[in-house]
Amino acid sequence: MPDMRDTRRSIRAVLASLALSAGTILAGATGLGAAPVDAPFLAESDAAMGRMMSAMTIKPSGDVDRDFVAMMVPHHQSAIDMAQAELRYGTNETLRRMAQEIIVAQQKEIAEMRLAIGEPAAATPPPGAPAPPGAQPRSASSPHMHQGHK
Repeated sequence: MPDMRDTRRSIRAVLASLALSAGTILAGATGLGAAPVDAPFLAESDAAMGRMMSAMTIKPSGDVDRDFVAMMVPHHQSAIDMAQAELRYGTNETLRRMAQEIIVAQQKEIAEMRLAIGEPAAATPPPGAPAPPGAQPRSASSPHMHQGHK
């Protein structure tokens, strides 16, 4: 039976390989005459993958379930970030609709994974931490903005 550390290393190696392959494809696309309009999309997608790979590098906690969630949340967040980039820059209505569905599904799965290990559904960033990409600043009155609207 394989050691859990070996299994984690194998999972990380596969994910790193996939991210590097995707990064190579994106880098190649920008070097092979991608239209200037593609540059912001490609840059955002590449940044999302970079954040994901950095965040997925965890110190094993000794709890496989927590480690799984710790690695999967950044993976899902990267999918959300790339889907948001598609919504900003993409024009294909089918893909834009799929991007919206990806955002909803991945947010739901992140919340479910966190709840499954006894964490709050929404992560609370440490004080002073930058807002996650795509987050909208809230005013003090924002929780009540939609009252009375149907």
